[in-house]
Amino acid sequence: MNLCTNAGQAMEEDGGVLTVELGNVELDEFSASRYLDMDPGSYLRLTVSDTGHGIPPDIIAQIFDPYFTTKDIGEGTGLGLSVVHGIVKSHGGTIRVYSEPGKGSSFQVYLPVIEEAEKQEEESEGPVPTGSERILFIDDEETIADIGRQMLERLGYEVVAMTSSIEALELIKAQPEKFDLVITDMTMPHMTGDKLAQELMKIRPDIPIILCSGHGKRISEEKARDMGIRAFIMKPILKRAMAETVRKALGD
Repeated sequence: MNLCTNAGQAMEEDGGVLTVELGNVELDEFSASRYLDMDPGSYLRLTVSDTGHGIPPDIIAQIFDPYFTTKDIGEGTGLGLSVVHGIVKSHGGTIRVYSEPGKGSSFQVYLPVIEEAEKQEEESEGPVPTGSERILFIDDEETIADIGRQMLERLGYEVVAMTSSIEALELIKAQPEKFDLVITDMTMPHMTGDKLAQELMKIRPDIPIILCSGHGKRISEEKARDMGIRAFIMKPILKRAMAETVRKALGD
């Protein structure tokens, strides 16, 4: 979704064609050696291509760096592609990028094929915990805010998603008892997640807050707890981790 969103933004002015392809590839030792940290074997290759403005050669090596962004202030934190890279690497895959200014970009995601015989861990972990409380979810990346809202709604919660920490603060000021829990991203323009949490706790000291981060160096779980934040979770957020962290923050 993040790659498709970026592709769409690259074609906002003049339009274009977004192409998504999925296929099986077999990499031998020679082919695998061309890719960083790749082993020979069977892979799924997901390709997201656009015919937009392309990526300048002088910045293409930086696009997966945390907080690197070419967007204006308030339009993005630069964590989107960093999170994508983290997801892919955590599954033993890699990403190749091809781009030519004025002609578009192509992101190829290689993910190793998992044998059918392997059991999913979730099968033995029991049911995913659910609830019905009211939750405010804040992330300045609209795509991530929407994903978070959908994930929580599927778990049974009543959710309001926002992309502005300032607007979220104003909402809590106006209706301090409206939500049972607040989940906020750490790195946001105008007011970071930890600062927002401090302001929210001034208004309502007992409000449970979960802090999300895509970059562990900015704040640790211990520091978050010392501030009075109930729980801390690293991006990318998986459904079970979200469900269990919410119940933990609510005191279950």
